[in-house]
Amino acid sequence: MNTRGLLPRARGVAAMATLVVGSTALPAAGSSHIVDVVWSEAGRFEHSAMVPAGRFIELCGKLAAGDRIRWAFDAAVPMDFNIHYHVGKETVFPAKQSQVVIGGELLQVGVTEHHCWMWTNRSSNAALLRVMLQR
Repeated sequence: MNTRGLLPRARGVAAMATLVVGSTALPAAGSSHIVDVVWSEAGRFEHSAMVPAGRFIELCGKLAAGDRIRWAFDAAVPMDFNIHYHVGKETVFPAKQSQVVIGGELLQVGVTEHHCWMWTNRSSNAALLRVMLQR
């Protein structure tokens, strides 16, 4: 899992918060937990959010078979993470990790469907999450 060059790793929660607040407005805790992926002209999507304690956030968008999406994230506390999509009533997980603070890989899309990147904050405090997706 190589995330070098995708998201600079901040040292400590305060440093992460300073980096994100300085460049991106953070949604308030308790705001929408499902975010539509909207690609920039350069094929990039970035999102930062405070994930409330005991809650989750999903970043979802339609991808086509054959798409290749490089993704990276870092979180202020360990979170459960997955990438998933639905086929009928079945949920398929191309990636799934428990209690991680950093991650990144290349998703090679095998089926045209809405895919969601999802994080669950099982800690007792709201925590900062930063995500980058690149086509």
